[in-house]
Amino acid sequence: MNVFRGRTQFSAGPACALTIGNFDGVHRGHDALLKQLQNGAKERSLASCVMTFEPHPKEFFSPEQAPPRILNLRDKLAAFAKIGIDRIVVEHFNAAFARLSPEEFVSEILVKRLNAKWILIGDDFCYGAKRAGNFASLQAAGKKYGFEVSSIQTVLEDGERISSSALRTALANGDMAQASKLLGRPYGISGHVIHGQKLGRELGFPTLNLAVANHLHHRKPATSGIFTAQVIGLSEHPLPAVASLGVRPTVEDAGRVLLETHIFDYKQEVYGKIITVELLEKIRDEEKYSDLDTLTQAIAADAKHARNYFQKKVYV
Repeated sequence: MNVFRGRTQFSAGPACALTIGNFDGVHRGHDALLKQLQNGAKERSLASCVMTFEPHPKEFFSPEQAPPRILNLRDKLAAFAKIGIDRIVVEHFNAAFARLSPEEFVSEILVKRLNAKWILIGDDFCYGAKRAGNFASLQAAGKKYGFEVSSIQTVLEDGERISSSALRTALANGDMAQASKLLGRPYGISGHVIHGQKLGRELGFPTLNLAVANHLHHRKPATSGIFTAQVIGLSEHPLPAVASLGVRPTVEDAGRVLLETHIFDYKQEVYGKIITVELLEKIRDEEKYSDLDTLTQAIAADAKHARNYFQKKVYV
């Protein structure tokens, strides 16, 4: 998979089959669209291409009102790679891009830059300044410039639309089973293991720390609390763990968001490595405790809960 960041890094090359969107979460609805894109690309002897945006347009226009980001860019690109997309264009969403009229977006981006010959979009797709372009205008532009346009209908689960909004709701509610159902996989967050305060080690529960807020533009994460978890990337098999995602109210008041993960019976140093922490079950919300002894007792209870989760799984 080739990744191009910004307009200056790509220019018209081999013709492509294209889809466009934020793809936050890369959930099962997105999977259906991307698989149809791949199949259509093969039928037309085209490269499959996804155009996505960084930052999310809502973060650009209304940063305080933008919804929490479900996936960081690394995890989004990893999901695209797993599906097998040939080419990803990460467009820097800024004022100049936002001002492009629908006609300019088509002529300058889709035709001149991307050389799109077939465009597959969702049934609610809009484009150009003030979202003035829609499916009908894109079809008309296709006749003018020589590309084909198709749409894919909404994917439903038990009569409900599979969407990033539905996924955010599940995550906000701590319903990790529903989130996994919408994603088609457990919800995970990846990143480099960084040095922390080493407090967990002093309390008897050493943790691997990921600075989640750096990936999510310092916004509130899509979910928070204490979780039964598993860690991918340090062993051939997932490693059972307990994890805390949030602002650590008992020991810190800076408001930064950290994902702290204690892997059971694991003592190797892994600073700098990239890991993925999958959140399997929410145990409880974060709490602020009066002292470290009370915090330690709570962590021990959480770890016991998570161990029981994995033991039950073995015997099922």
